[in-house]
Amino acid sequence: MIFDLPKSLEIDGEEWEIRTDYRDILRILLAFEDANLEDAEKQYVCMFILYVDFERIPPAKYEAFLRAAIEFIDHGAGKNDRPGPRTMDWEQDADILFPAINTVAGYEVRGVDYLHWWTFAGYFMEIREGVASTVLNLRSKKARGKKLEKWEREFWQQNKEICQLHVRETDEQREERDRLNALLNGAGK
Repeated sequence: MIFDLPKSLEIDGEEWEIRTDYRDILRILLAFEDANLEDAEKQYVCMFILYVDFERIPPAKYEAFLRAAIEFIDHGAGKNDRPGPRTMDWEQDADILFPAINTVAGYEVRGVDYLHWWTFAGYFMEIREGVASTVLNLRSKKARGKKLEKWEREFWQQNKEICQLHVRETDEQREERDRLNALLNGAGK
């Protein structure tokens, strides 16, 4: 029914109970962004978190279960296989996104015990004017190579810390960067 929020997914004619609280889905999305995880590990984390009875899933059917999981998370919006440029980071942007989502919802979403992912995503999609929408719009413009207006350039400069997306590094990349910085700092003495 179009009015129902799904709590299970049908895969090969069988219903599989899923975790639908927005916090669980955000954990999955954070795993997808984790530079330290291989693609197979990200897929495993997704299915492990989403499916209540993950241990019952036959490994031969992982692909079908992953496809169903992604379709649920994307709420049907993920039909385009080519992802656009990265313009958001749930972890980095939490301080600007949650106040905007709370404004749309009319309450503190982090204060409720349960909120279905699709409801949360709906609130997110309805974010209007404010810091979050400004930052996301500026990032989108820059990612598409669009020229920023004067006020937008000024906003970016004054709010660089929240406007610039941090680069996701693996632990190995971070260690190598730190090692090279230590060498460079030591050479200047």
